[in-house]
Amino acid sequence: MRSAMLVLLLPLLLLAGSDVTGEVMDKKPNFVLMMVDDMGIGDLGCYGNDTMRTPNIDRLALEGVKLTQHIAAAPVCSPSRAAFMTGRYARRSGMAGMGRVPVLMYLGGSGGLPSTETTFAKRLQHQGYTTGLIGKWHLGLNCERRGDHCHHPNQHGFSYFYGLPFTLLSDCKPGTDSEMLVDLQRSLQNLTLLLGLGLFTMVFVHVVGLLEVSLWLLVLLFFLSIVASAMWVVPFKFVNIWNCIIMRDQNVIEQPMTLETLPERLLGEAQDFIKRNADYPFLLFFSLAHVHSPLFKTPAFAGKSRHGCYGDNMEEVDWMIGKITETVDSLGLANNTLIYFTSDHGGHIESGPNGSWNGIYKGGKAMGGWEGGIRVPGVFRWPGRLAAGKVVDQPTSLMDLYPTLKYLAKDTQPDRHLDGFNLMPLLEGKVLSSEHEFMFHYCNSHLNAVRWRPPNSDSIFKVHFFTPNFSPPGAGGCYNTMLCWCHGEHVTHHNPPLLFDLHPDPSESRPLTPETEPRYAEILERITEAVERHKDTFKHEEMKKASSDANRVQNQLTWDKILWRPWLQPCCGTFPFCGCKENTTHI
Repeated sequence: MRSAMLVLLLPLLLLAGSDVTGEVMDKKPNFVLMMVDDMGIGDLGCYGNDTMRTPNIDRLALEGVKLTQHIAAAPVCSPSRAAFMTGRYARRSGMAGMGRVPVLMYLGGSGGLPSTETTFAKRLQHQGYTTGLIGKWHLGLNCERRGDHCHHPNQHGFSYFYGLPFTLLSDCKPGTDSEMLVDLQRSLQNLTLLLGLGLFTMVFVHVVGLLEVSLWLLVLLFFLSIVASAMWVVPFKFVNIWNCIIMRDQNVIEQPMTLETLPERLLGEAQDFIKRNADYPFLLFFSLAHVHSPLFKTPAFAGKSRHGCYGDNMEEVDWMIGKITETVDSLGLANNTLIYFTSDHGGHIESGPNGSWNGIYKGGKAMGGWEGGIRVPGVFRWPGRLAAGKVVDQPTSLMDLYPTLKYLAKDTQPDRHLDGFNLMPLLEGKVLSSEHEFMFHYCNSHLNAVRWRPPNSDSIFKVHFFTPNFSPPGAGGCYNTMLCWCHGEHVTHHNPPLLFDLHPDPSESRPLTPETEPRYAEILERITEAVERHKDTFKHEEMKKASSDANRVQNQLTWDKILWRPWLQPCCGTFPFCGCKENTTHI
């Protein structure tokens, strides 16, 4: 009797088991994307550093796939992050500057990622994902008035936001030198002093009777002195209040922010987001404030590394990455979670001896298309889906995350022109070659360099049409300005272009010539043709949008959009008396 009952129940049990299996198999994967700010590829053990301790990041690489030619779409923050979020070169969204301004400079400016752009967070949100951004945004906030939040992360697909709507600046740390438009500050300061001296002189000669001075001239000089003082003091001396804030969703919860507890707060928020959403598909973008200046001095890590304060910060970064990975694993989510680790661009080598290290690669942050500013770490871990210890030595891009996430979330809806490609076939070993035959490198909005990977070849040819001038000549950076500029007398144009083969010469130290490279003329011809095709994609998009002013791409990094405007400034309290502190007693 018991055997007969088992025979009858067996099909039902198998059917129920198959349903459960199907439910598990059909469950959408989670995504944890972790990005460090200004970190050099040479800072990590898994990329060759033997003096910096990064065991948790190194373990991710051992347990997953490591990319050796992972490329940022720009060598500075705002355009690189815009390209990462949208899968498109920053120039398509207007997030590439024309002159000396390479990034958004003020939270109270009107520039930012346009609402017409679509981020991977928005695409996944439409697929039922809960999406969160913890940490740095730096893609704008308001457009026309305080609180319209047209560029806010919540408007770009992130269900939850906690962190820095702007970025971390030296100005955010009391007692440090400003890094905001330093030469403009000096000019305004000198103008203020000059007007003040002129006013004092006019009053003096009038009082002692040496010269009759018109009252209207004195009033004019006084008025101009006040205006010049305001233009210098307000937007520059109060940067720590205007730019250095923390928001939770659309509320300012700390102004100015307290740096000492910021790393632990960001980590706690990221861990809490994972725990809250463990039962449902989620996307977490953990965008660290490290290792942008000013560097942190967390007591648990201070003085512990062999590389000063920067090394201490890198080891703290590694600890934070380890904690996030540990949270995913402890909740039993590892086999259904793709973890990704990278940097937004290369290291800022002009920060001095305690700054980032870009290994063998030339240049760094804000130095156009030199490898040191655009080659970044790329690590993917997904147990059971991606083979452990795999190394991919093919050109890939931060822009590839957008189509990759779309594919994994089973989003098949039509999209705009994308410059990235789905990475899964390459990561899983189903194909051996990248779809990036050509990659284009921008210095602000100017096409600076191009790389070409010929089919069935180990060579990676790269041309530079112009290069930023190092100061002093032959040095490793632009020390006079802290950031290289991309126009005018600040660059050197090359005709013919500089040509390198990155396969034998990754440090770009030996330019090829017609005598040393038999394919020299063909390489330049093929790259020239690729540039024309690339430019045609912009023309095609512009033609499609020309019929609608609302869709026309406007440059978001012009002076009128990046400079501070009081009516756009987020404020905790009554403007201009802004100030509040987050309750951190639980930390």
